[in-house]
Amino acid sequence: MLEFTPEQELDAYREMLLIRRFEEKAGQLYGMGFIGGFCHLYIGQEAVVVGMQMAISKGDQVITTYRDHGHMLASGMDPKGVMAELTGRAGGYSKGKGGSMHMFSLEKNFYGGHGIVGASVPLGSGLAFANKYRGNDRVSLTYFGDGAANQGQVYESFNMAKLWDLPVIYVIENNKYGMGTSIERSSATTDFSQRGASFDIPGEQVDGMDVRAVKEAGDKAVKRAREGGGPYILEMLTYRYRGHSMSDPAKYRSREEVQKVRKESDPIEQLKKRIVADGIASEDDLKALDKEVKAIAAAAAEFAQNDVHPDPSELYTDILR
Repeated sequence: MLEFTPEQELDAYREMLLIRRFEEKAGQLYGMGFIGGFCHLYIGQEAVVVGMQMAISKGDQVITTYRDHGHMLASGMDPKGVMAELTGRAGGYSKGKGGSMHMFSLEKNFYGGHGIVGASVPLGSGLAFANKYRGNDRVSLTYFGDGAANQGQVYESFNMAKLWDLPVIYVIENNKYGMGTSIERSSATTDFSQRGASFDIPGEQVDGMDVRAVKEAGDKAVKRAREGGGPYILEMLTYRYRGHSMSDPAKYRSREEVQKVRKESDPIEQLKKRIVADGIASEDDLKALDKEVKAIAAAAAEFAQNDVHPDPSELYTDILR
């Protein structure tokens, strides 16, 4: 197992904690009516995006699906701008017009969450094609879920990516359920790391609840892609604690199942125990850090509730007609 330096342990802990506290606050705002439409929370899956972000370099691109707030925060986007977009305010990353599933930051090389299932895959492959065409040594991290893994456009993208040996890493976030359907009921084969086998794209399964395992696998895949090795699949075995979206009561699984994962595999609690056991920080130090992170999430929520709504003139800007 890859060992982190004390600084890496603390940085990873803070980033994962920020995502969780932000998502908890977003869930509260949704319940209060400040967020409309769809809202898919990332609680439980934090180690995946934090570990992968640690493996890439400045200029590498990230693109994902609709469960995207964690990816935005890990990419360095401002929590206030992300939360303001969730509440449809002018200070949001898409000026309040995109909402939860559609915000972008070219500055942070984040190319969006995408509401269409599987849509991130051809787009992420296109980013990789542009990188290869330009010879710029950049890598595209293309995320999608186990539900999207059965979409036809995924396999069309795999074929082209291998034909042209594109520098793309397909990160499959397998959280065990595509909406309310378990992978055992929806997928004839459940080892998604092998879904590229017929295109000669290698892959591996990774413990997506351990940030060190994620970074270790990410380091290898990024190095391979950057050196011209072509596409690679990383299946992250993870778990979401909340429903598919805020309107999902998640009655398709037992409370005991969720609690078992929380107790035995929670990515933040695993890291917290390691930090304390190794003497990197004390319980009191981590409580202070949690207080700091909660304040950031609270400030983002405060901004998002009080920012102005977009001017009606914005309705037709940035629209291709």
